[in-house]
Amino acid sequence: MKINDRHYRTVWMEDGVVKIINQSLLPHNFEIYSCESYKETAKAIKDMVVRGAGAIAAGVIRSTRPTAQNLFYAVDKVLKAKNKEEAVKIAQRIADEDAEASMKIGEYGEKLIKNGARILTHCNAGWLAFVDWGTALSPIYAAKRKGKNIFVFVDETRPRLQGASLTAWELSQEKIPHAIIVDNAAGYYMKKGEVDLVIVGADRIAANGDVANKIGTYEKAVLAKENNIPFYVAAPTSTFDLKCESGDKIPIEERDEKEVLEVKGVRVANPTSHAKNPAFDVTPSRYITGIITEKGIVKADASEIRKFI
Repeated sequence: MKINDRHYRTVWMEDGVVKIINQSLLPHNFEIYSCESYKETAKAIKDMVVRGAGAIAAGVIRSTRPTAQNLFYAVDKVLKAKNKEEAVKIAQRIADEDAEASMKIGEYGEKLIKNGARILTHCNAGWLAFVDWGTALSPIYAAKRKGKNIFVFVDETRPRLQGASLTAWELSQEKIPHAIIVDNAAGYYMKKGEVDLVIVGADRIAANGDVANKIGTYEKAVLAKENNIPFYVAAPTSTFDLKCESGDKIPIEERDEKEVLEVKGVRVANPTSHAKNPAFDVTPSRYITGIITEKGIVKADASEIRKFI
């Protein structure tokens, strides 16, 4: 991502310190957050200073985001290191591979986007969710660079508003025409025939093609199916969990109810009410047109996935 003529990755190592774009301050302020210990890094993940399964790269670390398959993938790789120096090299290699995979996802996904396409996306699966390029937004960026005229409907993504704050900010940096819509408006625009394609990211993909992603993804997939709109998931192959038979086996993170009851620290709900706050839901494979990966596009089907991976 290019900010003020400098290219930034979402997370990087500098003089032994983990540097992170502080996503909790966007879109109003751009600041770099420094983590000098694994505990500070774990806290940054838990507090969502950095977020997105691909950007998170050991028990303390694992427990921060239990649904995010890429987190476990990265931790398992780094744990194989014989010493600190090797661990840093492995982590850097994972980051580079992540960036390369995201770019390839863009190249494959761009071919699905026609000139003049109107695309709906949910949550943030762009530069900020990965090291570079992103997943769901990568095909959009690639289409823009190919000179295609596109428009993006950006779900606000309650309760943390990652769409309204992060995706919209990224699209603004790329000068891509877009509009933020409330989560409940997606069906309205689909029924009016104003959405041509849906692309979302994924936090974990089960062996049968079921996909866990930000809460609200499932209902967007159902609406897309009802309105005959292609629904694609964009994710690197590291997101697949072949040990997980179906979406029913994916653990769903439950977050603090304050995220629902408050907005930026201001209580917006009835003072005596409580809330439930699942961070993710599972979209069954039957609603998914295809999964865009760095190796190509695969059908959300158990036999196809096992041959593909």
